[in-house]
Amino acid sequence: MTEHNFEQMRRAMVASQLRTTGVNDPSVVAAMGAVPRERFVPGDRVAAAYADALVPLGNDRQLNTPMSLGRLLTEAQPDEKDRALVIGAATGYAAAVLARMVASVVAVEEDPALAAAAKAALKGTEVKLVEGPLAKGYKKGAPYDLILIDGAVEFIPDAIIDQLAEDGRLVAAILDNGVSRISIGRRGGGGFGTVAVADAASAVLPGFVKPRGFIF
Repeated sequence: MTEHNFEQMRRAMVASQLRTTGVNDPSVVAAMGAVPRERFVPGDRVAAAYADALVPLGNDRQLNTPMSLGRLLTEAQPDEKDRALVIGAATGYAAAVLARMVASVVAVEEDPALAAAAKAALKGTEVKLVEGPLAKGYKKGAPYDLILIDGAVEFIPDAIIDQLAEDGRLVAAILDNGVSRISIGRRGGGGFGTVAVADAASAVLPGFVKPRGFIF
């Protein structure tokens, strides 16, 4: 594969996977059309880097689909003044895309192998990569104007919500009876709530299993 091939694949991704599925924010489209996704997938998967499918990364982790990430970012409405947190950095793709749209990005990854891959792939960017439990976020850098959970979770822990600034936005795919739904949450007036906007296949992140109630 050549750089020209990958450029054509990026253009096809934008035309067939983003613009046709509600990803219409010009800054999101421009950022995803500029970041070389092939740098963020395993070497034996580069030919499928721009496919409309989850990319296996090992250890039961996957790279989110372009469409899912595009919808998350579109709902998030990134601003050039935002301080952002990416939870579930994986190999760093989402953080690299978001870094083109906001003032600063901190990305958290708990898998050592993925964190190492992300660190290498993000070299030359201003993304701060932090290794630690995904469900705890990164309190030291809070508050954040925008939190992107790049994957599907059953619930959003209070520890992460508490890291949102007042009027801050959080986007994630919330799992509901096995279906992942792109959702946008906002913090304001001492409360936090989410609204589902679309169904989308998303990579499931570890550590976000909803506590089960007691059964008598």
